[in-house]
Amino acid sequence: MLNKLFKGRYSSLFSFLLVFIFSSFLIRTVLLFISIGKADFTILGVIQIYLLGFVYDLAVGLFLTGLYNLYLLFLPGKWANSIANKVLTYAGLFIILLISFFSFFAELTFWQEFESRFNFIAVDYLIYTTEVINNIIESYPLPLLISGILLLVVLVFWLFTKKKVFRYTFQSAMPFKQRIAISGVLLLATIVYPLVLSNSFAESGTNRYQNELSKAGIYSIFAAFKNNELNYKDFYALLPDDKAFALMRKQLQDRHSAFVSTGHSIKRTVKSDKPLYKPNVIMITVESLSADFLGHFGNTQHLTPVLDSLSQHNLVFNNMFATGTRTVRGMEALSLAIPPTPGSSIVRRSKNENLCTVGYIFQQAGYTRTFYYGGDGYFDNMNEYFGSNGFDITDRGRNIKVGESYLTKRTIIQDKQVTFENAWGICDGDLFDAVIRGADQDYQNGKPFYNFVMTTSNHRPFTFPDGKIEAKVKNREAAVRYTDFAIGDFLKKMQKKAWFKNTVVIIVADHCAASAGKNEIDISKYHIPCIVLNLPVKGKVAIDQLCSQIDLYPTLFDLLGWNYESNLYGQNVLEPGYQPRAVLGTYQQLGYLKQDSLVILGPQQKTETFIYHRENNEQVPNPLSRTVIEQAMANYQTAYDLFKNGGLHQ
Repeated sequence: MLNKLFKGRYSSLFSFLLVFIFSSFLIRTVLLFISIGKADFTILGVIQIYLLGFVYDLAVGLFLTGLYNLYLLFLPGKWANSIANKVLTYAGLFIILLISFFSFFAELTFWQEFESRFNFIAVDYLIYTTEVINNIIESYPLPLLISGILLLVVLVFWLFTKKKVFRYTFQSAMPFKQRIAISGVLLLATIVYPLVLSNSFAESGTNRYQNELSKAGIYSIFAAFKNNELNYKDFYALLPDDKAFALMRKQLQDRHSAFVSTGHSIKRTVKSDKPLYKPNVIMITVESLSADFLGHFGNTQHLTPVLDSLSQHNLVFNNMFATGTRTVRGMEALSLAIPPTPGSSIVRRSKNENLCTVGYIFQQAGYTRTFYYGGDGYFDNMNEYFGSNGFDITDRGRNIKVGESYLTKRTIIQDKQVTFENAWGICDGDLFDAVIRGADQDYQNGKPFYNFVMTTSNHRPFTFPDGKIEAKVKNREAAVRYTDFAIGDFLKKMQKKAWFKNTVVIIVADHCAASAGKNEIDISKYHIPCIVLNLPVKGKVAIDQLCSQIDLYPTLFDLLGWNYESNLYGQNVLEPGYQPRAVLGTYQQLGYLKQDSLVILGPQQKTETFIYHRENNEQVPNPLSRTVIEQAMANYQTAYDLFKNGGLHQ
């Protein structure tokens, strides 16, 4: 039988499968060695990685050869040695080899950035090709890599020729009955695989690295595309809706708030007992700024002298945690103050207009609102989200695209205003200059302003203007140094402005630089800095309570003495009755950390509970009280319900 498979019409197909599976084995081995110092692998765990990995690899190989399999089934025997068949076979093999080797290269680079097989981020990257392709061009020696991929393809062709693979393929006179038997088995396997082999099978263990290494990149990206948005009520453990909302309202109730209605709503009026202050507010949302980069949190590389100095004289959240691992998730938390719901961020979803955002609260207080971004805000749906929620837009977009009529005002940052630009956009210094120009205009118009500023420099390819900092190599650490410098320069320029003394500046990260760890949700990879400058309260104020990104604005509004109507899940961290907790998650796993109790909710109604030891970042499986579990469920279930049913709208 093997003789017929490898020395007959199907010789090229089965030989490709061998090459693909062997190459996948090598890639998996490389990734295993890269990760071996970061996770505790057991012998049985490594065996599982390779056995389950083989199953996924075979599925991908069958998928890649599916069309060729059908072609071989129906190709008449008299055409087997024809020029047309040779051309089609060579071309088809060239294409699937090119796809395979490119995917292997992409997996290596994706793992370098995210320590994960392809996931929803990779799906996004396929959509926003301009930024991603430019990023690859600027980050890697692309001509060399393409040459290497082509060389590998040529090598496979040479091996196939040397081993007479093509000769067997073109000279075979296999009867149709035998072809039906072989093709039928292959096609059946190709169809059945996706039906019975879920990508989640590789996620059954507690070692995240082991789970990811068991997967296959191409299989994972199709699974991610399929599950881009999960119906919470179909996949997650549920409480009765009445109970979920009752628990959520109890968590949000404090002495300064009152609910405006009963039932399935969290809308409430919030009042402060502090003196009213209405400053301008500029929030600098810094790309990928982990708390670990700051000397204030123990870093010894002196990467952030400006931020470290500011943390000694202003309000600092010492235990704030991001809600997710992507920019759009941070934007969601900082603009909506809502727990992350499974699937894509609300920023990227439909029906996300006219929401009761933080910006809406500023609007009700008479503020102008502007979203500043150094790249093209078309990326990740940012312009549509902010524009359809009342923000003006200032970005580096080249033109107004079809479908952007919702924008109230869009300002394009011009070429003459740019000193440096890479794949993701202009450097932070140029972006901050645009913010100052906009603030000057708002000040002249006599209206207070709220600016949501999103930086890009601390992102691969980690390039920035020369001469700003000392950097022998432009890498992640150098990019952090440059971002810190740019913030310091921005503050110096602001101090010369008439509006500076009446302007609160917030510096906060969107998410951490790395999200991967040995656990599905690695708590230490969510710890972010947040510093607030120019508040009425002078001097250093350290907030040590565990809290979330979603708590920033409820705390700020209280410090400013504001009364407002709120649909926010965030809480005032300085409220005497505040119970420390953080909400954080991936695209599917949803975490709720209260003190040292960690609840993780997952698809298939999965609920896991742990005791979290922060000193060594260990999550020890442990049964928790039903109260904590239900609090976690209430946060996510009600957040999903309110967004899907319009309960977050103005």
